[in-house]
Amino acid sequence: MAQLSDDCFAFGGPLMSLDAARDMLASRLVAVTEVERVALDAALDRVLAEDVVAGVSVPPHDNSAVDGYAVRFEDLSAERETVLPIVARVAAGDRPVERDPAGTAVRIFTGAPMPAGYDTVMMQEDCGEREAPDGTRAVVIRPGIKRGANRREAGEDVREDSVILRAGRRLRPQDVGLMAAVGLTGAAVRRPLRVAVVSTGNELEEPGRPLGPGAIYDANRFTLSALVRRMGGLVTDLGILRDDPAELRAALERAAEGHDLIVTTGGVSTGEEDHVKGAVESLGGLHFWRLAIKPGRPVALGQVQGKPFVGLPGNPVAAMVTFFCLARPLIQHLAGETVSEPTLFRVRADFDYRKKEGRREFVRVSLSPGADGELVATKFARDGAGVLSSMVDSDGLVVLPEDVTRLERGGMVSYMPFSEVR
Repeated sequence: MAQLSDDCFAFGGPLMSLDAARDMLASRLVAVTEVERVALDAALDRVLAEDVVAGVSVPPHDNSAVDGYAVRFEDLSAERETVLPIVARVAAGDRPVERDPAGTAVRIFTGAPMPAGYDTVMMQEDCGEREAPDGTRAVVIRPGIKRGANRREAGEDVREDSVILRAGRRLRPQDVGLMAAVGLTGAAVRRPLRVAVVSTGNELEEPGRPLGPGAIYDANRFTLSALVRRMGGLVTDLGILRDDPAELRAALERAAEGHDLIVTTGGVSTGEEDHVKGAVESLGGLHFWRLAIKPGRPVALGQVQGKPFVGLPGNPVAAMVTFFCLARPLIQHLAGETVSEPTLFRVRADFDYRKKEGRREFVRVSLSPGADGELVATKFARDGAGVLSSMVDSDGLVVLPEDVTRLERGGMVSYMPFSEVR
């Protein structure tokens, strides 16, 4: 079924800002994956398809937060030690003690249900036991404890009937644990997005094969496939396509039949050997978003037989940056995941930099503590969009907005660690 209208990526005019491109994605794209139920042990990294509502409170009953003695606050003296007979013992998993609490104490352990009528727990380290003449035991409690101390109330963690997880969330280990804590055995999640990934270019060769004259090994396909998989997508590797219009058209047509998204790298500029444009236009529609970013200006978005298509630049750094900026939110939209903006951190720049106004730039940097202990961003020595090693040897990207034209050493900048674009 078609997920996008024919004019979804329509665009004309000057360079499009990154914000405008993202806004267009948000307004035109919808989740395309079906809903299925999976057991909790298969729910990690899946996208929730519906809100999760707690069927019970957590904890389900008042309980002790420590090992100690449950007492009534009104029985305690505010000026001197209080001695109370120990009349019962309760551990985690025991049934609650039911007896008259007046003037007594109950030996209690962490997680044990609070006995009815007792409202405060004294830590065992802050009191002591002694034996009475009749052989019974008593606890000696020092003054100063507050009413309700060390008592966890029912529903302190989760209230029954409350929404604990929202649809669109990609499930983390703690999310799976929270569902188990309210007694759930499974979750309704989105089917993983099926993504076809392909590289284009006569110069490309598969790793492991001999390199001919003018050839280079294809790295982009492996990089992009790994990025898609890390976002929970199921990747089909279509290999390398040569700069041949008929071959490109046939491969893209096949890819559209069994995938939710097609991602290519290379062949999306305006050169005579860039044939992706014609192939996509003949199968649906393509409109270039000449994005006002660096690296990564040439990005193609469109449709192949109703399936979304994104064509990323051939230079590896540009391919990664445009993936972070555009393909990542696109994938989140299609997968039914709530689109999340990477968290940016303020750090001090250890470099000078000049850029054009109206263009957002991403500068590869490494972080290290400065003399004052604050983090300092050091620019990678080379700027080329083809220097893939710069993405390995850097910690993240400094993001310079459109209105900045000059950065001076010592200025504060926004820093996006690579861990934020998982």
